[in-house]
Amino acid sequence: MGDDEVLAWLRDSDPSLRWKVERDLLDETEATWEATRARVAHDGFGAQLLAAQGEDGLWAGGAHFPADFPEDEPQPWTATSWSLMSLREWGVDADALRPDTAGLLTRNARWEYDDLPFWEGEVDACINAFTLASGAWLGADVSGIRDWFVTHRLPDGGWNCEWVEGSTRSSFHSTLNSVIGILDDEWRSGGTPELHAARKAGEEYLLERRLLYRLSTGERHVWAHHLGYPFRHRYSALRALDHFRAAALHDGEAPDPRLSEAVDRVRASRDSDGTWHQAYPMDGAVWFPVDVPAGEPSRWLTFFALRVLRWWDGARASG
Repeated sequence: MGDDEVLAWLRDSDPSLRWKVERDLLDETEATWEATRARVAHDGFGAQLLAAQGEDGLWAGGAHFPADFPEDEPQPWTATSWSLMSLREWGVDADALRPDTAGLLTRNARWEYDDLPFWEGEVDACINAFTLASGAWLGADVSGIRDWFVTHRLPDGGWNCEWVEGSTRSSFHSTLNSVIGILDDEWRSGGTPELHAARKAGEEYLLERRLLYRLSTGERHVWAHHLGYPFRHRYSALRALDHFRAAALHDGEAPDPRLSEAVDRVRASRDSDGTWHQAYPMDGAVWFPVDVPAGEPSRWLTFFALRVLRWWDGARASG
């Protein structure tokens, strides 16, 4: 496909993706893409996921795992934290959920870890990042999680979900999830100066490693090139670049030159048909599929890749 054909193919998608294509790749008017975004709660993926919310405010009866989850199976993606993440990322308005969803979750949702209250978070940095962003979206009090990220940042700049097991080194995965959640909170609530400084430190952790390499040995992480959507909690250079694009636009900054090799690798992974193909979809039960099986061209991955490259190339051309 040529570029125009790829864009037309992307536009012919579920409203949860189409409005982003219209806004970020096609430069449609705000009225156009907002009208498409408004459809997400009523058509396609968004409507299907909203319909799965229980009267208690939860999905699948659990906070991070379904109520009936057998522990010998892969992580399922149907419980409340994952469902909130999807709806939020698809652009669904908070008022499309059950009335007072934040209050319902305060009363009915407890973390599987130590039965902790939902909006207070738990010990896992990734879970806390998802909850911080979802709380800011739904208007919940997540001030405790904001403080948690400031006090639990590790000396090398980032976070590691295994800190509770004694880890003192940050993780690519945990740090990326953390800065994504913090940025979402900043965008929606204004955040705090302390949390903003923590985000910048976490981003520096990733930039020092050029999004790809172990700092101590220079070894390139093979999983940094995994192309799989939905991203869930997993790190990839593409997902990291998409965050740095959002952060640069939010902060009014130019792209950091240390992103260049990761950008080159994303560009080189484009397939001959002009798209990016699904390579590593994650196992686990879902409410319904939102992307294609491995080996097929992915609208979502193609959108994220083209959005990153458009931002990067445009900034370099204007600089």
